[in-house]
Amino acid sequence: MPEPSRAAAEASPRANLVVAVLALAGITVSLMQTLVIPLIPALPGLLHASAADATWAITATLLAGAVATPTMGRLGDMYGKRRMLLISLGALVAGSTIGALSDTLVPMVAGRTLQGLAAGVIPLGISIMRDELPAERLGSATALMSASLGVGGALGLPAAALLAENADWHALFWTAAGLGVVVTALVVALVPESPVRTGGRFDVPGAAGLSIALVCLLLAISKGADWGWGSAATLGLFAAAAVVLLLWGRWELRTARPLVDLRTTARRQVLLTNIASAVFGFAMFAMSLVLPQLLQLPTATGYGLGRSMLAVGLVMAPSGLVMMALAPLSARVSRTRGPKTTLMLGAVVVAAGYALGIVLMSATWHLVLVSSIIGAGIGLAYGAMPALVMGAVPVSETAAANSLNTLMRSIGTSVSSATAGLILARLTISFGPATLPSQNGFRLVLGMGAAAALLALAIAAFLPRHAPAAAEVTQPKPATTAGR
Repeated sequence: MPEPSRAAAEASPRANLVVAVLALAGITVSLMQTLVIPLIPALPGLLHASAADATWAITATLLAGAVATPTMGRLGDMYGKRRMLLISLGALVAGSTIGALSDTLVPMVAGRTLQGLAAGVIPLGISIMRDELPAERLGSATALMSASLGVGGALGLPAAALLAENADWHALFWTAAGLGVVVTALVVALVPESPVRTGGRFDVPGAAGLSIALVCLLLAISKGADWGWGSAATLGLFAAAAVVLLLWGRWELRTARPLVDLRTTARRQVLLTNIASAVFGFAMFAMSLVLPQLLQLPTATGYGLGRSMLAVGLVMAPSGLVMMALAPLSARVSRTRGPKTTLMLGAVVVAAGYALGIVLMSATWHLVLVSSIIGAGIGLAYGAMPALVMGAVPVSETAAANSLNTLMRSIGTSVSSATAGLILARLTISFGPATLPSQNGFRLVLGMGAAAALLALAIAAFLPRHAPAAAEVTQPKPATTAGR
């Protein structure tokens, strides 16, 4: 971080406000992931569409977020992170407003797509913190920002369920739009623009190639169960993703200013952190898939707890609070023992939480305990990941590198959703005229979550013990830095 900016941050009484505003922005954006969960069973009727078509209201957000995250990160490095943050928040407000005015599928999908375009807010916020905060504040601030991805999702579920049960469903989107407006105003008033810029020309072919590959990959993953994993559409999309990624990689290695610097990404610390992030994304989402279903299934099944959606939200909410509470501890461990240790500790805690969940699932308090332990591990690990990435990339590439790391988590959650969905669809019981996931199916998914966390532990063990030399990774080249 440039010395004048760092000194200003140290002297500024608004540093705490900047952190709070950016964390609030991250929480607000992550709310979009849980916004429509209480509406999923009713979406076909609400939007006058078939069940298969109604799922596009969820898939559109996933695809738009995957496309926007790396693109906005690179644009932030080039043209200003605060500027791209405001554009992302503008998309969130516009998408929420369109959703609030929608009663049919097409405008709802358009609105959800715009909401997905705001996914770059969290990596952009982390990057602004790196540029603007003093070193002693950076660790805890980025840990809090990174944890906001899980915090917003956990806290948003009970709030969304409460609104859905007691008000018109459009109120969910009006509330999201209102939060977006408030956060946008706070960013305008309190968050400074970073002076660190790379300049140059945006890599349009690289952005288009990565976007096409990601859309093909995630569409195949998210729709494979509906279309059939062996269908021509699913296999064709997987093949297209592989081919386009190969061509994209060749282009990125040859162009002067690539969207993603693959040589930097291939550095051991960055590469292993991104792989661990994808595996952690898989582990994190397993909890979100299993626990709500266990809570809502009828008690007559012998393992369901027969709770309402609001109760589900209240059970899951403590995990979000634990993630936020663990952010300072994550930063402290990273500062004293290194972020590698923090990531490994988080993996152990997540694995222990899932292992406990396999045997404790017969009471509501069991699931509160399990989700809180898993949330603690996620809070530790997610706080360490930005530190590992930023410890190995130049300041001028911070937003792009953090965006790629966030994207890897999203890919992990998508794979987790598809895998768990496949398992729970195969391991079932007959309950009257209905077919429901079996208890063994839930236990298998929880076991996979534990195994994924242990795999992340093994990957993290190969991370370098010491960060690269500070001169190599923290100071931008003079030619790549622009004034305010």
